[in-house]
Amino acid sequence: MAEQEITPIEAASRQRLDKWLFFTRLTKSRSIAQKAIEGGKVLVNDHRVTQPSHALKAGDVVTLSLDRRDVTVRMRSGGSRRGPFEEARLLYDDLTPVPVPGERLTPFEQATREPGSGRPTKRERREIDRLQDGWGDGDEE
Repeated sequence: MAEQEITPIEAASRQRLDKWLFFTRLTKSRSIAQKAIEGGKVLVNDHRVTQPSHALKAGDVVTLSLDRRDVTVRMRSGGSRRGPFEEARLLYDDLTPVPVPGERLTPFEQATREPGSGRPTKRERREIDRLQDGWGDGDEE
């Protein structure tokens, strides 16, 4: 059985899955990426991958199940370091579907609210108190 030879160009375009997840800032650390992969929370081209050393190539679709949402991205290229978000964003295309209004929300999403709605924040309460300080203190005629 003949082994396939990998050309230097192909080798440069391939990257370990755990490293790539770390470089793209989809996970906070490489060890967290490894645990997610081993825990079966990562799909590559719709196939569950359990090896952190799985080689990704450009065009592969990676689906990662995070705590509160699922992220789907297409690999553009491999990274060489964990850089700023703007640099990491160039390594993939985001394919995550936009949530449909009225779609069932997770408990975390239900607990969050729009800024300015509901109970006033501490800052807003201070502004209200500042406005009310001068009212009703003097003689009323």
